[in-house]
Amino acid sequence: MRMIQDRYNLSEINDDLQKKMVFLSGPRQVGKTTFGLDLLEQNGLKKNQRYLNWDIARDREFIIKEQFPAGSGLLVLDEIHKYTRWRQVVKGLFDGRKEELQILITGSARLDHYRHGGDSLQGRYHFHRMHPLSFAELKAESNSDLNDLLNYSGFPEPFFSGSNKETKRWSREYRSRLIREDLQDLERVKDLALIETLALRLPDLVGSPLSINSLRGDLQVSHKTVDRWIGILENLYLIFRIYPFGAPKIRAVKKEAKHYHFNWSDIKNPGARLENLVACHLLKYCHYLEDTQGREMELRFFRDIDLREVDFVLMEDTKPIHFIEVKTTERKTNKALRYLKLRFPDTKATQIALDSNDDYIDKDGIRHQSITGLLSSLI
Repeated sequence: MRMIQDRYNLSEINDDLQKKMVFLSGPRQVGKTTFGLDLLEQNGLKKNQRYLNWDIARDREFIIKEQFPAGSGLLVLDEIHKYTRWRQVVKGLFDGRKEELQILITGSARLDHYRHGGDSLQGRYHFHRMHPLSFAELKAESNSDLNDLLNYSGFPEPFFSGSNKETKRWSREYRSRLIREDLQDLERVKDLALIETLALRLPDLVGSPLSINSLRGDLQVSHKTVDRWIGILENLYLIFRIYPFGAPKIRAVKKEAKHYHFNWSDIKNPGARLENLVACHLLKYCHYLEDTQGREMELRFFRDIDLREVDFVLMEDTKPIHFIEVKTTERKTNKALRYLKLRFPDTKATQIALDSNDDYIDKDGIRHQSITGLLSSLI
């Protein structure tokens, strides 16, 4: 598959940089640094003059001393959130030079979470999240393209390698660096080996309700500790959790969450890996609409006390707008999907299958569609 020239949110980020700072966060190695360097090149600016990375000793000294490049134009600050005073520093930089600088701040953790008690930046920035490559962003068309995504993930390095061996090597190194380097930079945690054990265990649990109690027993630590570690892995974009959809019309389970991985190539079970890929595509779509249009989006799932389950519920303004069930093989309509459609007749309902090229709406108003058809309609 061909290399992509520009990322999916380039235009919107360019527009936002003319008004405020832009915070761009997302998983490690998803392409944020390359994005910033490409922007500098497109603006005719040199990396060694307009790009500062906290992980580089020389650049770190400039940031601590608040010595930033002279002149107007784009300035890229990478991984600066690892500095405890980063919010005060960028607030002062923006307030002092907002007429001449366009400031892009990138980081491999949730920049909205790692505030370190700094002064508020409210009203001074727009927040964007960058996700792995997706079917629509790659302008993919075939099941072969989808299989490449399933096998190599949506991270640029393993995906464009096209190699199972290189993908496995990359995944191991990725997980180790995230826990041994990024986590230590941001959190006070002693039991790194246990957190790595947790990270190795989680891919086997994708698609099922995540039991903190079960993990607590496996790791021999407290419920509170496991819950904190899961939160840390979320903040570092290793995983994300989605929660049950509940409404007065249905007997929903309201506490259990499911989790998914941004790097779905770690998941061995084919059905769970496929479900995870779709989850990542839907979350990317929700985040794009939130970050660029200000829409209130949310990704959930449905499971009730009678064990009916539908994989995904897209929400907008706290209301369901789309029910989605994922299948590896085309089968009869999922009974739980039909149950939801009967109770929310105005909400779209779709069943997608990996092995199907069908596209029709059945007598219950449920659309049956290929997975590639749905993914092509996203972002």
